[in-house]
Amino acid sequence: MKCVTKRAVSAGIPFVLLFAGSFVSKAADMNKHNRPNIVWIVSEDNSKHYLKHWDENGVETPNIESLAEGGLTFVNAFSNAPVCSAARSTIITSCYGPRLASHYHRKIKQCPMPEGMEMFPSFMRKAGYYTTNCSKEDYNLQKADNVWDESSKTASWRNRAEGQPFFHVKNIETTHESRMHFSEEIYKTHKTVVSPETVFVQPNHPQTDLFRYSNAYYRDQISKMDKEVGQVVEQLRKDGLLENTFVFYYSDHGGVLPGSKGYLAEVGLEVPMVVRIPEAYRKQIDFAPGSSTSGFVSFVDLGPTVLNLAGIEIPTYMDGKAFLGTNVKAKELAQRDETFGYANRFDEKYDMVRTYRKGNFKYERNYMPFNMDGLMNNYRYEQLAYQEWKTLFDGGQLNKEQSYFYEEKQPEALYDLETDPYEMNNLANNPEYAKILNRMRNRLVEWELGQPDLSFFPEFYILNEGCNDLAKFGQDNKLRIAKYIEVADLMLSKYSDVKVKIASALESSDEWERYWGLIVCSSFKGEAAEQKEKAEAMAVSDPVLINRVRAAEFLALAFNQSPVQNIQKALYETSDPVEALLMLNSVVLLRDHYTKYQFDIDSSKLKSTVLDDGHVVRRLEYLGVLAAK
Repeated sequence: MKCVTKRAVSAGIPFVLLFAGSFVSKAADMNKHNRPNIVWIVSEDNSKHYLKHWDENGVETPNIESLAEGGLTFVNAFSNAPVCSAARSTIITSCYGPRLASHYHRKIKQCPMPEGMEMFPSFMRKAGYYTTNCSKEDYNLQKADNVWDESSKTASWRNRAEGQPFFHVKNIETTHESRMHFSEEIYKTHKTVVSPETVFVQPNHPQTDLFRYSNAYYRDQISKMDKEVGQVVEQLRKDGLLENTFVFYYSDHGGVLPGSKGYLAEVGLEVPMVVRIPEAYRKQIDFAPGSSTSGFVSFVDLGPTVLNLAGIEIPTYMDGKAFLGTNVKAKELAQRDETFGYANRFDEKYDMVRTYRKGNFKYERNYMPFNMDGLMNNYRYEQLAYQEWKTLFDGGQLNKEQSYFYEEKQPEALYDLETDPYEMNNLANNPEYAKILNRMRNRLVEWELGQPDLSFFPEFYILNEGCNDLAKFGQDNKLRIAKYIEVADLMLSKYSDVKVKIASALESSDEWERYWGLIVCSSFKGEAAEQKEKAEAMAVSDPVLINRVRAAEFLALAFNQSPVQNIQKALYETSDPVEALLMLNSVVLLRDHYTKYQFDIDSSKLKSTVLDDGHVVRRLEYLGVLAAK
């Protein structure tokens, strides 16, 4: 861990006490100058692409635009994860999700914050701030009692002591994905304010009446949300607080139209963000009211920024970097030009994708490229547009760009977002971009090693072995993770150049080196025919059950060899619901796509511990093993 010395730990000194002096002195100093209040207004599930302030195809949002007139617009603001709990866990910890395994959505097991780390509002409370949250938390790590003075649907800054500075979060649900789960009847009878005939539908979506209607309906929700933003601002004005309060508006991740929320496209990651700068503190901010910055800011930066504005020392373990405050210059901020994104399990659907964006170029690493984006996720498919998209694909009614969601991915992709904002032209195999590709690939690996990225272990292993202190678990296993990254990256080379290394990985005594060796084989499919015999043996006798499934998956993908018996046997043997969930991901993939194998899972043979998990139940309901409730 970067922040806690062995000396401090052995002495039993809590981490926060190491900084107590700086907190008190900074707070006392700021108190002389009336420390600022800070309010976050957070809308759910909006990317910047649907608001006219950022995109010509968006809807007008006069209240948000009014905040921008008195403050700063961020042209390039990013959620590091495209789904609620993973994004919010990044915010509250100020640490990248893969470092703490806090990016799996939704949580199956809550682990404690690692030793020496705290959720950032706790530092504000220690410095005298009144902290309130109204009211969504959705954290994937255990919250201590020292984070919020109040977190509820009625939490308000009004309950603080007289003159006490406050930090308040207001969450607006109006644009949440669930609002897009309208029925066929509503689609046929409800008239939207925004005209479906004039609305923009992104070019890699079906250009149908339903998609046009969904776009219009969603923009209507954004307009409603904007009015709620105005209500919060007006309350601050009535309370005489507006000119002493920094007001942030941002969305908790990207939008909810198909292929955005839950996916690492820019429409899932790039969020609207403005900060209104209060009159009392304008001299402390190096930006003129009504200006904008193209500098990159990410959710991991939000906590450090609030601490910085409040004059509170930023703990050294935090991954983020403040983007506002007296020590942040406009010129320096404008030079920030990179951000990282991550996706693993979202609800019951598994994949593993990482993205790195620098300027207008975006690099995407698909660690399990045989997992298409359109793999079933029950909640996503409650939206009619998703259902229609799948139906059109199955009927062969889509063009190449519109079909991407249901097709196998390449192990890596490179996009020039300036000319290709919807990521339809993969430049990874274009020799003209080889140097850029190589630089971005190396930078992503450097970041993964630096975390280190815990997801190179399967989720169930992380929870079973590292939950007590996830950061320490990562540091203790840094060399192992580096080896797994090396094995996984074999899929980026020609098979003939790496076949000996793949064979070595399959024969390793390290179970997760074998695991990644099998995934690499699946990425090569029939090219890896030399590994078939090893895989056949592993599918029956590997001591790790999930490796039997990965071996059977490879044999099915590469050689049309039925995986049913081996996968079902492993599924019946596991007592770990998280391992079972990962197995079921392969079942859905192989049943719905590729050769479309028919499984006959007997629920009576599944362990009771497996059936107790709600994510597993949803998968079994979809597969028809259990009756849907």
